[in-house]
Amino acid sequence: MQRSSDVLVIGAGVIGCAIAYELGRRGVSVVVIDDRKPGAGATQASAGMLAPYNEVEAEGPHLELTVRALDRFDRFVARVVEDSGVAVRYCRTGTLTLAFTGESQMHLERVGALARARGVQAELLEAADVAREEPAAASTARAGLVIPAHGYVAAHQLIEALVAAASRHGVSFVTGVRVQAIRQRGEIVTASAGTEILTAAHAIHAAGSWTGQLVVDGAVPAPVHPVRGQLLHLKAVGPNVRRVTWGDRCYLVPWDDGSLLVGATVEHAGFDEATTVGGMSDLLGGVASTLRSDWRATLVGARAGLRPGTPDDLPIIGPSAVAPRVWYATGHYRNGVLLAPITASFLADAMLGQRVDPLLESMRPGRFGRL
Repeated sequence: MQRSSDVLVIGAGVIGCAIAYELGRRGVSVVVIDDRKPGAGATQASAGMLAPYNEVEAEGPHLELTVRALDRFDRFVARVVEDSGVAVRYCRTGTLTLAFTGESQMHLERVGALARARGVQAELLEAADVAREEPAAASTARAGLVIPAHGYVAAHQLIEALVAAASRHGVSFVTGVRVQAIRQRGEIVTASAGTEILTAAHAIHAAGSWTGQLVVDGAVPAPVHPVRGQLLHLKAVGPNVRRVTWGDRCYLVPWDDGSLLVGATVEHAGFDEATTVGGMSDLLGGVASTLRSDWRATLVGARAGLRPGTPDDLPIIGPSAVAPRVWYATGHYRNGVLLAPITASFLADAMLGQRVDPLLESMRPGRFGRL
């Protein structure tokens, strides 16, 4: 079967779905293709963290990108919900980051100073004030940092809403087949996927951890590597944690139904997506070191996903250096959900000839050679 569209999006994770939605709402004909259902890769194992200041402690393109992404999230979620009719759990109740060592306390001081320098509220708590902010916190916490602007979004609901909203704008989704080859000939991009032949004026390579396995004709493999992250799902017995809480060994995302998502491991295990006893043990140990010994919960489940990392920890966003009608949108590592709306907007603007944001220069594929 042969399909044609203005744009072919390869990959139906949160990045691919957000791009498809953004292009669709601008009137572009889009087909999304993936061998799994939308969001079944790294997205399904994401806790949906929206916390840019918890990822870095210095100025640079990574911080600039994530901060600007968070600034867009209110409008992004509101628009997706309106266009889809799907409810999305989205909370900006802030984060509490706990320090249990002198080194981590100094880290909190640096992060707090960085946030305040950007005009963002960040309150540094002494040990005596931590229990007031979070009664479940372990008494061994030396300090805490509250950043009210942070929050989280339910990733699985966001995917559902993006697919529904994109579909209402005419986007087609093809699942159950994997693209084996992608090439540009003149002004046409062709992708082969089993018996499917897909042609488009442009293609977007958003295959996440699998980006390097699908090499654009004439290019080198993208230097994207999988990093397994395991996520634990608990149910609080009694009061839940009040807000997103970070410890030295894990983070905790509370939902209003008493659920608590605990993440996430960082494992270089190749393309193995299994949950493991070791991973669950590490996360449970993180909970035990972050919360009081009398805090109780039951186990609901666990899942794992492969997050796409890059050598310089920055995403790869922009046109291929050798096939300019093929665009990359990959390598978002632990911030795929947070960076989905800004990636979609940046890429749509650039592809449609409206504006190339200067921040994309640090993320261009060509920094890795003939990509």
